[in-house]
Amino acid sequence: MTSSPSTHPGRARAIAHFRLRLRRHPALHLSYRVAIAIVGTAIIIGGLILVPLPGPGWLIVFIGIAVLGTEFRWARSVGRWVRAQLQRFWAWWRARRRGTV
Repeated sequence: MTSSPSTHPGRARAIAHFRLRLRRHPALHLSYRVAIAIVGTAIIIGGLILVPLPGPGWLIVFIGIAVLGTEFRWARSVGRWVRAQLQRFWAWWRARRRGTV
């Protein structure tokens, strides 16, 4: 069973403190953002390579977007948009299944 930082206030506080300390040191903050950009982009590229193969290609792409979303506002927006589209799709799918079953 996994837990999110919101279920552990101490962990959320520690993450917020870590990011605050990073922001106080511009060189470290920039290095951290570059590292997140590289890791997130690598995950997305890996997921896109796996898309035509059987397996979780798109899931890996979305995980890469989530990683980028930890530091970049545009990626958070993309993640929200993707989540909304998936919710619309699943609502449509359920309605369709109810109508044909």
